[in-house]
Amino acid sequence: MNIYITEGSYAGPVNGRLAKAELTLAANALNLNVVENAASADVIIAVGSGVISDKAVTGKKVYVVEDLNPLFANPRQVLTDAQSKAVVYQASNNIAPTSSNDTGVKRIVAVTACPTGIAHTFMAAEAIEEEAKKRGWWCKVETRGSVGVGNELTPEEVASADVVIAACDIDVDLSKFAGKKLYRTKTGPALKKTAQEFDKAFEEATVYQPSANASTTKSNNEKKGVYQHLLTGVSYMLPMVVAGGLIIALSFAFGSFKMVDGVQKLIGESHLAQIGELAFSLMVPLLSGYIAYSIADRPGLAPGLVGGLLAVSTGAGFLGGIIIGYFAGYLALLITKYLPLPKTLEALKPILIVPLFATLITGLVMQFIVGTPIAWLMDFVKGWLNSMGTANAVILGAILGGMMCTDMGGPINKVAYAFGTGLISAQVYAPMAAVMAGGMVPPLAMGIATLIAHKKFAKAEQESGKASLVLGLCFISEGAIPFAARDPLRVIPCCIIGGAITGGMALAFGSQLMTPHGGLFALAIPGVVKPVGGYLLSIVVGSVLAGVAYAFIKQPESEAGTVA
Repeated sequence: MNIYITEGSYAGPVNGRLAKAELTLAANALNLNVVENAASADVIIAVGSGVISDKAVTGKKVYVVEDLNPLFANPRQVLTDAQSKAVVYQASNNIAPTSSNDTGVKRIVAVTACPTGIAHTFMAAEAIEEEAKKRGWWCKVETRGSVGVGNELTPEEVASADVVIAACDIDVDLSKFAGKKLYRTKTGPALKKTAQEFDKAFEEATVYQPSANASTTKSNNEKKGVYQHLLTGVSYMLPMVVAGGLIIALSFAFGSFKMVDGVQKLIGESHLAQIGELAFSLMVPLLSGYIAYSIADRPGLAPGLVGGLLAVSTGAGFLGGIIIGYFAGYLALLITKYLPLPKTLEALKPILIVPLFATLITGLVMQFIVGTPIAWLMDFVKGWLNSMGTANAVILGAILGGMMCTDMGGPINKVAYAFGTGLISAQVYAPMAAVMAGGMVPPLAMGIATLIAHKKFAKAEQESGKASLVLGLCFISEGAIPFAARDPLRVIPCCIIGGAITGGMALAFGSQLMTPHGGLFALAIPGVVKPVGGYLLSIVVGSVLAGVAYAFIKQPESEAGTVA
Protein backbone atom coordinates (compact mmCIF):
# COMPACT_ATOMS: atom_id res chain seq x y z
CA MET A 1 0.00 0.00 0.00
CA ASN A 2 1.20 3.48 -0.88
CA ILE A 3 1.16 6.05 1.94
CA TYR A 4 1.60 9.81 1.51
CA ILE A 5 2.32 11.96 4.58
CA THR A 6 1.48 15.67 4.60
CA GLU A 7 1.00 18.37 7.25
CA GLY A 8 -1.93 20.48 8.41
CA SER A 9 -1.32 24.16 9.11
CA TYR A 10 -1.24 23.56 12.89
CA ALA A 11 1.53 20.95 12.81
CA GLY A 12 4.40 23.31 13.64
CA PRO A 13 7.77 23.31 11.84
CA VAL A 14 9.57 21.01 14.31
CA ASN A 15 6.83 18.58 15.38
CA GLY A 16 5.56 18.21 11.82
CA ARG A 17 8.92 17.05 10.49
CA LEU A 18 9.58 14.74 13.43
CA ALA A 19 6.10 13.20 13.09
CA LYS A 20 6.68 12.53 9.39
CA ALA A 21 10.03 10.93 10.19
CA GLU A 22 8.40 8.70 12.85
CA LEU A 23 5.71 7.55 10.41
CA THR A 24 8.23 6.91 7.64
CA LEU A 25 10.32 4.65 9.90
CA ALA A 26 7.24 2.79 11.10
CA ALA A 27 5.95 2.38 7.52
CA ASN A 28 9.25 0.83 6.45
CA ALA A 29 9.00 -1.64 9.33
CA LEU A 30 5.44 -2.57 8.21
CA ASN A 31 6.51 -2.89 4.55
CA LEU A 32 4.34 0.06 3.52
CA ASN A 33 5.55 2.25 0.68
CA VAL A 34 5.86 5.98 1.47
CA VAL A 35 5.42 7.98 -1.74
CA GLU A 36 6.45 11.54 -2.56
CA ASN A 37 3.15 12.85 -3.96
CA ALA A 38 -0.54 12.54 -3.18
CA ALA A 39 -1.55 11.46 -6.68
CA SER A 40 0.04 8.00 -6.35
CA ALA A 41 -1.10 7.38 -2.76
CA ASP A 42 -3.77 4.92 -1.63
CA VAL A 43 -4.06 6.58 1.78
CA ILE A 44 -2.93 10.04 2.92
CA ILE A 45 -2.02 10.83 6.54
CA ALA A 46 -2.32 14.50 7.53
CA VAL A 47 -0.13 15.32 10.52
CA GLY A 48 -1.68 18.04 12.71
CA SER A 49 -5.04 19.74 12.29
CA GLY A 50 -5.73 22.83 10.21
CA VAL A 51 -5.81 23.60 6.52
CA ILE A 52 -4.00 21.11 4.27
CA SER A 53 -2.17 23.28 1.75
CA ASP A 54 -1.57 20.40 -0.71
CA LYS A 55 -4.60 20.67 -3.01
CA ALA A 56 -3.85 17.25 -4.56
CA VAL A 57 -5.34 15.53 -1.50
CA THR A 58 -8.88 16.58 -2.50
CA GLY A 59 -10.86 13.49 -3.42
CA LYS A 60 -8.33 11.10 -1.85
CA LYS A 61 -8.76 9.01 1.32
CA VAL A 62 -7.26 11.04 4.18
CA TYR A 63 -6.68 10.21 7.85
CA VAL A 64 -6.08 13.29 10.03
CA VAL A 65 -3.91 12.95 13.18
CA GLU A 66 -4.71 16.04 15.27
CA ASP A 67 -3.01 14.98 18.53
CA LEU A 68 0.65 14.14 17.89
CA ASN A 69 1.33 12.54 21.28
CA PRO A 70 -0.28 9.18 20.38
CA LEU A 71 1.59 9.30 17.08
CA PHE A 72 4.95 9.64 18.81
CA ALA A 73 3.96 6.94 21.30
CA ASN A 74 2.86 4.37 18.71
CA PRO A 75 3.31 5.36 15.05
CA ARG A 76 2.52 1.83 13.85
CA GLN A 77 -0.96 2.04 15.34
CA VAL A 78 -1.54 5.31 13.51
CA LEU A 79 -0.62 3.63 10.22
CA THR A 80 -2.99 0.74 10.98
CA ASP A 81 -5.85 3.11 11.85
CA ALA A 82 -5.21 5.16 8.73
CA GLN A 83 -5.84 2.18 6.47
CA SER A 84 -9.26 1.45 8.01
CA LYS A 85 -10.49 4.91 9.12
CA ALA A 86 -9.42 7.25 6.30
CA VAL A 87 -12.29 9.15 4.62
CA VAL A 88 -12.56 10.93 1.31
CA TYR A 89 -11.29 14.49 1.72
CA GLN A 90 -13.05 17.53 0.30
CA ALA A 91 -11.82 21.12 0.46
CA SER A 92 -14.74 21.97 2.76
CA ASN A 93 -13.65 19.26 5.22
CA ASN A 94 -10.66 21.22 6.55
CA ILE A 95 -10.19 20.54 10.21
CA ALA A 96 -10.22 23.71 12.34
CA PRO A 97 -10.17 26.02 9.33
CA THR A 98 -8.65 29.44 9.57
CA SER A 99 -10.83 32.53 9.51
CA SER A 100 -12.50 33.76 6.34
CA ASN A 101 -9.79 36.41 6.06
CA ASP A 102 -7.27 33.62 5.41
CA THR A 103 -8.82 32.51 2.12
CA GLY A 104 -6.80 33.11 -1.00
CA VAL A 105 -3.18 34.10 -1.30
CA LYS A 106 -2.17 36.43 1.51
CA ARG A 107 0.84 38.70 1.69
CA ILE A 108 2.74 38.75 4.98
CA VAL A 109 5.72 40.78 6.08
CA ALA A 110 7.48 40.14 9.38
CA VAL A 111 10.29 41.38 11.59
CA THR A 112 12.27 39.14 13.96
CA ALA A 113 14.72 40.18 16.68
CA CYS A 114 16.19 38.53 19.79
CA PRO A 115 18.54 39.88 22.49
CA THR A 116 21.75 38.50 20.98
CA GLY A 117 20.60 38.79 17.37
CA ILE A 118 22.13 35.45 16.45
CA ALA A 119 20.00 32.33 16.88
CA HIS A 120 16.32 32.98 17.61
CA THR A 121 16.22 35.92 15.18
CA PHE A 122 16.99 33.72 12.17
CA MET A 123 15.31 30.51 13.37
CA ALA A 124 12.02 32.38 13.86
CA ALA A 125 12.39 33.99 10.44
CA GLU A 126 12.88 30.60 8.83
CA ALA A 127 9.86 29.14 10.62
CA ILE A 128 7.65 32.03 9.46
CA GLU A 129 8.83 31.66 5.87
CA GLU A 130 8.23 27.89 5.92
CA GLU A 131 4.70 28.26 7.31
CA ALA A 132 3.83 30.85 4.67
CA LYS A 133 5.21 28.61 1.94
CA LYS A 134 3.18 25.70 3.29
CA ARG A 135 0.00 27.77 3.01
CA GLY A 136 0.89 29.07 -0.43
CA TRP A 137 1.18 32.67 0.77
CA TRP A 138 3.71 35.34 -0.15
CA CYS A 139 6.04 36.25 2.71
CA LYS A 140 9.18 38.24 3.42
CA VAL A 141 10.90 38.46 6.80
CA GLU A 142 13.25 41.25 7.85
CA THR A 143 15.80 40.22 10.48
CA ARG A 144 17.19 42.65 13.04
CA GLY A 145 20.27 40.63 13.94
CA SER A 146 23.62 41.34 15.49
CA VAL A 147 25.00 42.50 12.13
CA GLY A 148 22.13 44.89 11.50
CA VAL A 149 19.05 44.72 9.29
CA GLY A 150 18.92 41.76 6.93
CA ASN A 151 16.52 41.13 4.04
CA GLU A 152 15.19 44.66 4.48
CA LEU A 153 11.55 45.29 3.59
CA THR A 154 10.87 47.92 0.97
CA PRO A 155 8.07 50.52 1.34
CA GLU A 156 6.23 48.84 -1.57
CA GLU A 157 6.35 45.43 0.13
CA VAL A 158 5.06 46.88 3.39
CA ALA A 159 2.27 48.78 1.63
CA SER A 160 1.00 45.66 -0.16
CA ALA A 161 1.05 43.40 2.92
CA ASP A 162 -2.17 42.15 4.48
CA VAL A 163 -0.63 41.89 7.95
CA VAL A 164 2.67 42.57 9.71
CA ILE A 165 4.06 40.11 12.27
CA ALA A 166 6.59 41.57 14.73
CA ALA A 167 8.25 38.59 16.47
CA CYS A 168 10.62 40.53 18.69
CA ASP A 169 12.02 39.87 22.17
CA ILE A 170 13.50 43.37 22.34
CA ASP A 171 12.34 46.86 21.50
CA VAL A 172 12.77 47.65 17.79
CA ASP A 173 11.77 50.55 15.58
CA LEU A 174 8.47 49.72 13.87
CA SER A 175 7.73 53.18 12.49
CA LYS A 176 7.84 51.94 8.89
CA PHE A 177 4.65 49.93 9.60
CA ALA A 178 2.55 52.93 10.64
CA GLY A 179 -1.03 52.50 9.43
CA LYS A 180 -0.65 48.74 8.81
CA LYS A 181 -2.36 45.93 10.73
CA LEU A 182 0.36 44.65 13.07
CA TYR A 183 0.50 41.63 15.38
CA ARG A 184 3.11 41.51 18.16
CA THR A 185 4.57 38.26 19.44
CA LYS A 186 7.98 36.88 20.47
CA THR A 187 10.50 34.69 18.68
CA GLY A 188 9.70 31.65 20.87
CA PRO A 189 6.03 31.28 19.83
CA ALA A 190 6.91 32.25 16.26
CA LEU A 191 9.41 29.40 16.18
CA LYS A 192 7.51 26.70 18.08
CA LYS A 193 3.83 27.55 17.38
CA THR A 194 4.12 29.17 13.99
CA ALA A 195 0.75 28.09 12.58
CA GLN A 196 -1.18 29.27 15.63
CA GLU A 197 0.66 32.61 15.53
CA PHE A 198 -0.29 33.04 11.86
CA ASP A 199 -3.97 32.52 12.65
CA LYS A 200 -3.80 34.82 15.69
CA ALA A 201 -2.13 37.48 13.56
CA PHE A 202 -5.19 37.77 11.31
CA GLU A 203 -7.59 37.64 14.26
CA GLU A 204 -5.82 39.99 16.68
CA ALA A 205 -3.75 42.39 14.58
CA THR A 206 -4.52 46.07 15.14
CA VAL A 207 -3.59 49.15 13.14
CA TYR A 208 -0.21 50.39 14.34
CA GLN A 209 0.22 54.08 14.99
CA PRO A 210 3.43 55.42 16.59
CA SER A 211 2.65 58.13 19.12
CA ALA A 212 3.07 61.68 17.91
CA ASN A 213 5.59 62.59 20.64
CA ALA A 214 7.78 59.54 19.93
CA SER A 215 7.09 58.00 23.32
CA THR A 216 5.84 54.50 23.68
CA THR A 217 2.06 54.23 23.81
CA LYS A 218 0.35 52.95 26.88
CA SER A 219 -0.82 49.76 25.25
CA ASN A 220 2.65 48.89 24.01
CA ASN A 221 4.20 49.50 27.42
CA GLU A 222 1.66 47.28 29.10
CA LYS A 223 2.72 44.43 26.83
CA LYS A 224 6.36 44.78 27.83
CA GLY A 225 7.74 43.44 31.04
CA VAL A 226 10.71 44.40 33.18
CA TYR A 227 12.64 41.45 31.78
CA GLN A 228 12.15 42.57 28.16
CA HIS A 229 13.50 46.04 28.95
CA LEU A 230 16.64 44.43 30.40
CA LEU A 231 17.08 42.26 27.30
CA THR A 232 16.85 45.33 25.09
CA GLY A 233 19.66 46.97 27.05
CA VAL A 234 21.78 43.82 26.94
CA SER A 235 21.30 43.45 23.18
CA TYR A 236 22.65 46.95 22.51
CA MET A 237 25.49 46.51 25.00
CA LEU A 238 26.62 43.15 23.66
CA PRO A 239 28.60 44.31 20.57
CA MET A 240 30.57 46.72 22.74
CA VAL A 241 31.42 43.96 25.22
CA VAL A 242 32.59 41.67 22.42
CA ALA A 243 34.66 44.39 20.76
CA GLY A 244 36.20 45.64 24.00
CA GLY A 245 37.03 42.18 25.32
CA LEU A 246 38.66 40.99 22.11
CA ILE A 247 40.66 44.20 21.65
CA ILE A 248 41.99 44.01 25.21
CA ALA A 249 42.88 40.35 24.62
CA LEU A 250 44.75 41.41 21.47
CA SER A 251 46.59 44.06 23.45
CA PHE A 252 47.95 41.35 25.76
CA ALA A 253 48.78 39.11 22.80
CA PHE A 254 51.04 41.88 21.47
CA GLY A 255 52.19 43.00 24.93
CA SER A 256 55.34 42.17 26.85
CA PHE A 257 56.48 41.34 30.38
CA LYS A 258 57.83 44.24 32.44
CA MET A 259 58.90 44.78 36.04
CA VAL A 260 56.30 46.80 37.98
CA ASP A 261 57.08 47.50 41.65
CA GLY A 262 59.50 44.59 41.66
CA VAL A 263 56.96 42.17 40.17
CA GLN A 264 57.04 40.90 36.60
CA LYS A 265 53.66 41.63 34.93
CA LEU A 266 52.23 41.30 31.44
CA ILE A 267 51.64 44.79 30.06
CA GLY A 268 49.28 45.15 27.10
CA GLU A 269 50.15 47.07 23.93
CA SER A 270 49.17 50.61 24.95
CA HIS A 271 47.22 51.76 21.89
CA LEU A 272 45.12 48.58 21.67
CA ALA A 273 44.57 48.55 25.43
CA GLN A 274 43.34 52.13 25.32
CA ILE A 275 40.82 51.34 22.55
CA GLY A 276 39.55 48.28 24.42
CA GLU A 277 39.21 50.15 27.69
CA LEU A 278 37.28 52.95 26.00
CA ALA A 279 34.94 50.36 24.49
CA PHE A 280 34.45 48.86 27.94
CA SER A 281 33.68 52.29 29.38
CA LEU A 282 30.68 52.58 27.02
CA MET A 283 29.13 49.24 27.98
CA VAL A 284 27.25 50.36 31.08
CA PRO A 285 25.96 53.63 29.51
CA LEU A 286 24.62 51.62 26.56
CA LEU A 287 23.00 49.13 28.94
CA SER A 288 21.24 51.79 31.02
CA GLY A 289 20.50 54.01 28.03
CA TYR A 290 18.68 51.33 26.07
CA ILE A 291 16.82 50.00 29.11
CA ALA A 292 15.41 53.53 29.42
CA TYR A 293 14.84 53.65 25.65
CA SER A 294 12.85 50.42 25.79
CA ILE A 295 10.62 51.92 28.49
CA ALA A 296 10.13 55.49 27.25
CA ASP A 297 11.40 55.44 23.65
CA ARG A 298 13.67 58.32 22.55
CA PRO A 299 12.90 60.66 25.48
CA GLY A 300 14.40 58.04 27.81
CA LEU A 301 17.67 57.66 25.94
CA ALA A 302 19.48 60.81 27.14
CA PRO A 303 18.78 60.37 30.89
CA GLY A 304 19.58 56.66 30.61
CA LEU A 305 22.95 57.27 28.95
CA VAL A 306 23.90 59.98 31.45
CA GLY A 307 22.84 57.75 34.33
CA GLY A 308 25.02 54.95 32.94
CA LEU A 309 28.04 57.25 32.66
CA LEU A 310 27.55 58.30 36.27
CA ALA A 311 27.24 54.64 37.27
CA VAL A 312 30.72 54.10 35.81
CA SER A 313 32.22 57.19 37.42
CA THR A 314 30.77 56.39 40.87
CA GLY A 315 31.90 52.75 40.71
CA ALA A 316 28.32 51.42 40.75
CA GLY A 317 29.10 49.36 37.63
CA PHE A 318 26.56 47.33 35.73
CA LEU A 319 24.27 46.89 38.75
CA GLY A 320 24.02 50.65 39.09
CA GLY A 321 23.53 50.92 35.34
CA ILE A 322 20.58 48.54 35.42
CA ILE A 323 18.91 50.31 38.36
CA ILE A 324 19.38 53.82 36.99
CA GLY A 325 18.29 52.68 33.51
CA TYR A 326 14.91 51.61 34.86
CA PHE A 327 14.65 54.77 36.96
CA ALA A 328 15.45 57.04 33.99
CA GLY A 329 13.05 55.21 31.68
CA TYR A 330 10.05 55.27 33.98
CA LEU A 331 10.79 58.85 35.03
CA ALA A 332 10.85 59.99 31.40
CA LEU A 333 7.66 58.06 30.74
CA LEU A 334 5.88 59.68 33.70
CA ILE A 335 6.97 63.18 32.68
CA THR A 336 5.85 62.56 29.11
CA LYS A 337 2.43 61.28 30.08
CA TYR A 338 1.50 63.31 33.15
CA LEU A 339 3.24 66.69 32.99
CA PRO A 340 0.50 69.15 31.95
CA LEU A 341 1.57 71.78 29.44
CA PRO A 342 -0.27 74.25 27.24
CA LYS A 343 -0.90 72.92 23.74
CA THR A 344 1.52 75.47 22.35
CA LEU A 345 4.35 73.94 24.40
CA GLU A 346 3.38 70.27 23.98
CA ALA A 347 5.72 69.86 20.99
CA LEU A 348 8.68 70.81 23.22
CA LYS A 349 8.18 67.81 25.50
CA PRO A 350 10.25 65.19 23.64
CA ILE A 351 13.10 67.52 22.62
CA LEU A 352 13.41 69.86 25.60
CA ILE A 353 11.20 69.29 28.66
CA VAL A 354 11.62 65.52 29.11
CA PRO A 355 15.39 65.32 28.38
CA LEU A 356 16.11 68.31 30.63
CA PHE A 357 14.16 67.28 33.72
CA ALA A 358 14.65 63.50 33.36
CA THR A 359 18.41 63.85 32.86
CA LEU A 360 18.80 66.33 35.73
CA ILE A 361 16.80 64.25 38.21
CA THR A 362 18.43 60.98 37.11
CA GLY A 363 21.90 62.45 37.52
CA LEU A 364 21.19 63.77 41.02
CA VAL A 365 19.63 60.47 42.10
CA MET A 366 22.64 58.55 40.79
CA GLN A 367 25.15 60.81 42.51
CA PHE A 368 23.48 61.28 45.89
CA ILE A 369 21.21 58.24 46.41
CA VAL A 370 22.00 55.20 44.26
CA GLY A 371 25.72 55.51 43.48
CA THR A 372 27.39 55.03 46.87
CA PRO A 373 25.49 51.95 48.18
CA ILE A 374 25.59 50.18 44.81
CA ALA A 375 29.32 50.95 44.46
CA TRP A 376 29.87 49.34 47.87
CA LEU A 377 27.85 46.30 46.79
CA MET A 378 29.83 46.02 43.53
CA ASP A 379 33.12 46.19 45.43
CA PHE A 380 31.89 43.46 47.76
CA VAL A 381 30.80 41.22 44.87
CA LYS A 382 34.07 41.79 42.97
CA GLY A 383 36.11 41.09 46.09
CA TRP A 384 34.19 37.91 46.83
CA LEU A 385 34.46 36.63 43.26
CA ASN A 386 38.17 37.40 43.01
CA SER A 387 38.99 35.83 46.38
CA MET A 388 36.66 32.83 46.45
CA GLY A 389 38.26 29.45 47.03
CA THR A 390 38.08 26.46 44.74
CA ALA A 391 34.98 25.00 46.41
CA ASN A 392 32.97 28.21 46.03
CA ALA A 393 34.23 28.63 42.47
CA VAL A 394 33.07 25.13 41.55
CA ILE A 395 29.63 25.76 43.07
CA LEU A 396 29.24 29.09 41.24
CA GLY A 397 30.42 27.57 37.96
CA ALA A 398 28.04 24.61 38.32
CA ILE A 399 25.08 26.92 38.98
CA LEU A 400 25.85 29.16 36.01
CA GLY A 401 26.57 26.23 33.69
CA GLY A 402 23.36 24.48 34.72
CA MET A 403 21.30 27.65 34.24
CA MET A 404 22.63 28.02 30.71
CA CYS A 405 21.26 24.57 29.86
CA THR A 406 17.87 24.85 31.55
CA ASP A 407 15.85 26.56 28.82
CA MET A 408 18.45 27.12 26.06
CA GLY A 409 17.96 30.76 25.19
CA GLY A 410 15.00 31.34 27.52
CA PRO A 411 14.73 33.57 30.60
CA ILE A 412 16.89 31.45 32.93
CA ASN A 413 19.60 31.15 30.30
CA LYS A 414 19.52 34.91 29.67
CA VAL A 415 19.76 35.74 33.40
CA ALA A 416 22.97 33.72 33.71
CA TYR A 417 24.29 35.24 30.49
CA ALA A 418 23.52 38.80 31.59
CA PHE A 419 25.26 38.13 34.93
CA GLY A 420 28.46 36.94 33.24
CA THR A 421 28.38 39.70 30.63
CA GLY A 422 27.83 42.43 33.21
CA LEU A 423 30.78 41.30 35.30
CA ILE A 424 33.10 41.63 32.30
CA SER A 425 32.60 45.39 32.58
CA ALA A 426 33.90 45.12 36.16
CA GLN A 427 36.99 43.22 34.96
CA VAL A 428 35.75 39.99 36.54
CA TYR A 429 36.15 37.34 33.84
CA ALA A 430 35.66 33.99 35.60
CA PRO A 431 31.80 33.81 35.56
CA MET A 432 31.71 34.41 31.80
CA ALA A 433 33.99 31.39 31.30
CA ALA A 434 31.48 29.15 33.11
CA VAL A 435 28.57 30.73 31.23
CA MET A 436 29.99 30.25 27.73
CA ALA A 437 31.41 26.79 28.41
CA GLY A 438 28.13 25.62 29.94
CA GLY A 439 26.07 27.13 27.14
CA MET A 440 28.00 25.16 24.53
CA VAL A 441 27.12 21.82 26.13
CA PRO A 442 23.48 21.24 24.95
CA PRO A 443 24.05 21.45 21.18
CA LEU A 444 27.39 19.64 21.39
CA ALA A 445 25.87 16.89 23.53
CA MET A 446 22.96 16.35 21.14
CA GLY A 447 25.34 16.18 18.19
CA ILE A 448 27.50 13.64 20.02
CA ALA A 449 24.44 11.56 20.93
CA THR A 450 23.33 11.35 17.28
CA LEU A 451 26.80 10.16 16.29
CA ILE A 452 27.25 7.40 18.89
CA ALA A 453 23.64 6.15 18.84
CA HIS A 454 22.55 7.12 15.35
CA LYS A 455 20.21 4.11 15.03
CA LYS A 456 18.04 5.54 17.80
CA PHE A 457 17.44 8.78 15.89
CA ALA A 458 15.29 9.50 12.87
CA LYS A 459 17.10 10.57 9.74
CA ALA A 460 15.92 14.16 10.20
CA GLU A 461 17.29 14.17 13.76
CA GLN A 462 20.62 12.80 12.55
CA GLU A 463 20.90 15.76 10.17
CA SER A 464 19.90 18.13 12.97
CA GLY A 465 22.67 16.60 15.07
CA LYS A 466 25.31 17.60 12.54
CA ALA A 467 24.05 21.18 12.50
CA SER A 468 23.87 21.11 16.29
CA LEU A 469 27.58 20.36 16.55
CA VAL A 470 28.44 23.44 14.48
CA LEU A 471 26.06 25.63 16.50
CA GLY A 472 27.59 24.32 19.71
CA LEU A 473 31.08 25.30 18.60
CA CYS A 474 29.69 28.80 17.98
CA PHE A 475 28.09 29.01 21.46
CA ILE A 476 24.52 28.91 20.16
CA SER A 477 22.63 26.89 22.77
CA GLU A 478 19.43 27.04 20.69
CA GLY A 479 20.84 24.31 18.44
CA ALA A 480 19.51 21.79 20.97
CA ILE A 481 15.94 23.14 20.91
CA PRO A 482 14.58 20.60 18.35
CA PHE A 483 15.80 17.75 20.56
CA ALA A 484 14.50 19.35 23.76
CA ALA A 485 11.10 19.97 22.17
CA ARG A 486 10.92 16.34 21.06
CA ASP A 487 12.07 14.68 24.30
CA PRO A 488 12.28 17.29 27.08
CA LEU A 489 12.20 14.97 30.10
CA ARG A 490 15.38 13.24 28.95
CA VAL A 491 17.24 15.94 27.01
CA ILE A 492 17.04 18.79 29.52
CA PRO A 493 18.25 16.88 32.63
CA CYS A 494 21.19 15.43 30.68
CA CYS A 495 22.13 18.89 29.45
CA ILE A 496 21.79 20.51 32.88
CA ILE A 497 24.06 17.88 34.45
CA GLY A 498 26.60 18.21 31.65
CA GLY A 499 26.49 22.02 31.80
CA ALA A 500 26.92 22.03 35.59
CA ILE A 501 29.93 19.72 35.32
CA THR A 502 31.44 21.90 32.61
CA GLY A 503 30.87 25.16 34.51
CA GLY A 504 32.23 23.71 37.73
CA MET A 505 35.33 22.30 36.03
CA ALA A 506 35.98 25.55 34.16
CA LEU A 507 36.15 27.56 37.38
CA ALA A 508 38.02 24.81 39.21
CA PHE A 509 40.74 25.26 36.58
CA GLY A 510 40.63 29.03 37.20
CA SER A 511 39.31 29.79 33.71
CA GLN A 512 38.74 33.40 32.68
CA LEU A 513 37.06 34.61 29.49
CA MET A 514 37.28 38.18 28.18
CA THR A 515 34.52 38.09 25.55
CA PRO A 516 30.87 37.10 25.86
CA HIS A 517 30.48 35.34 22.52
CA GLY A 518 32.21 33.50 19.72
CA GLY A 519 32.47 30.01 21.19
CA LEU A 520 35.64 28.14 20.35
CA PHE A 521 36.32 30.48 17.43
CA ALA A 522 37.06 33.32 19.86
CA LEU A 523 40.05 31.26 21.06
CA ALA A 524 41.81 32.10 17.80
CA ILE A 525 42.85 35.34 19.51
CA PRO A 526 45.63 34.62 22.03
CA GLY A 527 44.81 35.65 25.56
CA VAL A 528 41.01 35.74 25.21
CA VAL A 529 40.70 32.74 27.53
CA LYS A 530 43.06 31.25 30.09
CA PRO A 531 44.01 28.57 30.78
CA VAL A 532 43.05 27.22 27.37
CA GLY A 533 43.71 23.55 28.21
CA GLY A 534 41.50 23.43 31.31
CA TYR A 535 38.75 25.42 29.60
CA LEU A 536 38.63 23.08 26.59
CA LEU A 537 38.81 19.99 28.78
CA SER A 538 35.81 21.14 30.81
CA ILE A 539 33.74 21.61 27.63
CA VAL A 540 34.75 18.20 26.27
CA VAL A 541 34.01 16.36 29.53
CA GLY A 542 30.61 17.95 30.10
CA SER A 543 29.50 17.57 26.48
CA VAL A 544 30.60 13.95 26.19
CA LEU A 545 28.98 12.98 29.50
CA ALA A 546 25.70 14.64 28.56
CA GLY A 547 25.77 13.17 25.05
CA VAL A 548 26.57 9.64 26.21
CA ALA A 549 23.94 9.83 28.95
CA TYR A 550 21.24 10.87 26.50
CA ALA A 551 22.32 8.30 23.93
CA PHE A 552 22.01 5.63 26.64
CA ILE A 553 18.57 6.60 27.99
CA LYS A 554 16.97 7.60 24.67
CA GLN A 555 14.47 5.04 23.49
CA PRO A 556 14.83 3.60 19.98
CA GLU A 557 12.67 5.14 17.28
CA SER A 558 10.13 2.31 17.40
CA GLU A 559 9.43 3.29 21.02
CA ALA A 560 10.07 7.04 20.68
CA GLY A 561 7.50 9.29 22.23
CA THR A 562 6.81 7.13 25.29
CA VAL A 563 8.55 9.59 27.55
CA ALA A 564 8.47 8.48 31.13
